[in-house]
Amino acid sequence: MGMTVRQKLTSGQTLSVEVAIPPQRRYQAVKLFFRSPQGVIGLGLATIMIIVAILAPLVAPYDPLSQDLTQKLKGFSHQHLLGTDQLGRDVLSRMLYGAQISLTTGLVSVIVGSVLGVLVGLVAGYFGGWLDIVCMGVVDVLLGFRTYLLAILIVAILGASQFNLMVAIGLATFPQVARLIRSEVLSVKQRDFVDAAYSLGAGNGRIMFKHVLPQVVSPLVVVATFNFALAVTVESSLSFLGLGPPPPAPTWGMMIADGRKFILSSPLLPAIPGFAIMLTVLAFNMLGDTIRDVLDPRLRGR
Repeated sequence: MGMTVRQKLTSGQTLSVEVAIPPQRRYQAVKLFFRSPQGVIGLGLATIMIIVAILAPLVAPYDPLSQDLTQKLKGFSHQHLLGTDQLGRDVLSRMLYGAQISLTTGLVSVIVGSVLGVLVGLVAGYFGGWLDIVCMGVVDVLLGFRTYLLAILIVAILGASQFNLMVAIGLATFPQVARLIRSEVLSVKQRDFVDAAYSLGAGNGRIMFKHVLPQVVSPLVVVATFNFALAVTVESSLSFLGLGPPPPAPTWGMMIADGRKFILSSPLLPAIPGFAIMLTVLAFNMLGDTIRDVLDPRLRGR
């Protein structure tokens, strides 16, 4: 929906400033998205992953923690469609619950990183001055660390658990979001509708959240999609290192770590969760690429 700033002038005329994306532009973006095979495939794969994660407790054939040593390291069968692991646990059930853990971690960490990044970038870009210097100084220090290294450092301080892992990934990815939002805000705050809103008596808070923030949502959606794929990768990597949810939680990274010991006798044991990670990351990267191309007019004719 469009957002318009209006005020009655002394001459009887009305000052009107449009500050939001027209509906027809949004409809055009949706049409362009669904014309892209890459976008449709990415959206389809991501939707399947999300549905699988949500329905895991209903469709999993076995308890993912249930052990049966008489059935250990069994191959594909009607009883166990993806076989069993070294403790006789059903791999399919563990894969389904692993999707739930990975996607939940990705979603929460993206929300944490996006909210924190938006607040820091919005405040720094809008007010500038010493506040901008302090905020961006902290962001630059954090950007000096690799995402994986920063996440490992935070988890090492907070302790290994799914909640701490989500917080760690969110804190590790927020500097990129803050930098992006700040650069967008610096451009948006120079536009006429911001000056018009300020001249009409709107406060800084209203201008930032009602007029400036809606204009930076598009790049935020794109970076959030890519950060989701990154969060799944980081979660799997840290779980592989033993810094994720503690055993016997069925995480994809831990399944790879356990399965590598049997890679010669049961090569599919680590390969199946590895393929799931690859497919999830590919889906959200394809989705992010298409959204970026659709929302950026300079890339539509590529």
